[in-house]
Amino acid sequence: MDSEAKAGVLYSSSEVVCQPATKLYTRRWFILALFCLYSGTNAFQWIQYSIISNIITRFYGVEITTTDWLSMVYMLVYIPLIFPATWLLDTRGFRVVAILGSSLNALGALIKIASAEPHLFAVTMLGQTVCSIAQVFILGMPSKVAATWFGPKEVSTACAIAVFGNQLGVAIGFLLPPQIVPDVDDLEVVAVNLRYMFIGTAAVTTVLAILVIIFFKKQPPIAPSLAQANFLTRQDAKEESYLQSIKKLVFRVPSFLLIITYGINTGSFYAISTLLNQEILDSYPDKIVDAGQIGLSMVVVGVVGSIVWGIWLDRTRTYKKTTVAVYILTLISMGLYTATLNLGQLWIVYVSSSLLGFTMTGYLPIGFEFAAEITYPISEGSSSGLLNASAQTFGIVFTLCMGQLIPAVSVLGANIFLCGALLIGAIVTVTISEDLRRQRENQRLFDQIKTEIVGNPST
Repeated sequence: MDSEAKAGVLYSSSEVVCQPATKLYTRRWFILALFCLYSGTNAFQWIQYSIISNIITRFYGVEITTTDWLSMVYMLVYIPLIFPATWLLDTRGFRVVAILGSSLNALGALIKIASAEPHLFAVTMLGQTVCSIAQVFILGMPSKVAATWFGPKEVSTACAIAVFGNQLGVAIGFLLPPQIVPDVDDLEVVAVNLRYMFIGTAAVTTVLAILVIIFFKKQPPIAPSLAQANFLTRQDAKEESYLQSIKKLVFRVPSFLLIITYGINTGSFYAISTLLNQEILDSYPDKIVDAGQIGLSMVVVGVVGSIVWGIWLDRTRTYKKTTVAVYILTLISMGLYTATLNLGQLWIVYVSSSLLGFTMTGYLPIGFEFAAEITYPISEGSSSGLLNASAQTFGIVFTLCMGQLIPAVSVLGANIFLCGALLIGAIVTVTISEDLRRQRENQRLFDQIKTEIVGNPST
């Protein structure tokens, strides 16, 4: 066949076959790894205060609810800024958004270095706010990274790995702060160790930001899949505006229901992560290191869940069944965690929280990929952006409600409240219809190419 690849499109000398060419680049793994690293450092900065909330509250002389806002600011800032950030991703591309996310992440970490004094809570909040703005340019990227650089047989796995990077950061955020910052009354000792933590974080994030500026590209020269090539063609033709895409996501019943149910599940994870220190110390006083290690166990096992479910989706394409199954398992795991928290046996809490992490964290890439499938050809950035906006909204609501229920009622009452929310989410998830548009488009283009080649053997 006399043909050549130009600008990602395959042209035949007979001009009969005119379908997008596809190619996978080895560099995609480096891009994915770099994204995982800077996403992870942003997630680390989200949770680094909450897991030592009793120390932070005492050091800065603020209320516990004020300390909780060091976590919730990530959720609050995301909600209004996700729409311009998603528009920027759709119009300016992958590279611009990656540079903004990694650079703001480093800037926030640098600001925090100056905040390790008891009277400088406002400065540490400023640094955390800058990091929360960076998160807007990071959190919705996994499905976009996967679709931009990876083929149809590995896109779900790539998305799961991208989510893994963020969750790894959360895991390290649970583990290191209790090890670095001692739970002592001497505020000078606390200040010195806080500064060590802030300096180390700033050094790592700055190096990663520089690497992103040097190596990240807007997109590969040739698309990795037929669906992605077709999407780029549609995007170049500017067939619909960003506002039209958002309207479709909100007013299509399946995508709207998924936005709500994803928000409930992931918002529950945010609330549990933010309040984990308070929940563990309520039943096991002076076990702050264990609180961090329980959080670590929850996330590490959750990372395994993310990878397992990602591989499962690539092999089976059972998006609806998997989403429903994992949602129900999350509800069951939350019930077990709630029932075992006050038994006085810390090892049981490790086990039940790990099961919760496997299902709750494992759900994250499933939601991203299910949304990408049922909303194609709308950009993955738009769909994941709305999913995350919903998660942040529910995260704030759940954290505030549970933060009030814990002192007013009990930790048990707060967790039962969360179980009720997950039950509603599971019921609604069952009603979501499965319309795998992206898979269908890949198959349609593949079948079309086969038909044209068979029908025109001279080409």
